[in-house]
Amino acid sequence: MSEDDFDRELEQLLVKHEGLVLKPYRCTAGKLTIGCGRNLEDNGITVLEAKMLLRHDLTRTRFGLEKALPFFLGLSRPRRLALIDMCFNLGLPRFLQFKQMLAAIADGDFDRAAGEMLSSRWAAQVGQRANTLAAMMREG
Repeated sequence: MSEDDFDRELEQLLVKHEGLVLKPYRCTAGKLTIGCGRNLEDNGITVLEAKMLLRHDLTRTRFGLEKALPFFLGLSRPRRLALIDMCFNLGLPRFLQFKQMLAAIADGDFDRAAGEMLSSRWAAQVGQRANTLAAMMREG
């Protein structure tokens, strides 16, 4: 048996015994756990794992915006970056509630779009992040 075969067999055994849970849960020892028995409290995740998760989340966010906003791909790079950052923070359903901002962007009125960003409850919650993203939207 090769090492690859051994690793696959071990993985199958652990999935069988530990289960494969895609949301955090408390294991029988009361530890916050995810996946196949990953003890998040004691082991956490590595920087590499965190960046892999971030890449997956950003890809999902970007594709969600491309699908939801017909004008998205026609925007300048800084404006797309700002919208992805904002949507990543809010989640797509909450992001799409910024109807006045989105209408302003669709009209090419980026000053008004930035103003809509800054006059929101979200801006008060995220502080400097909102100022940075609004400037990116305004200046393009």
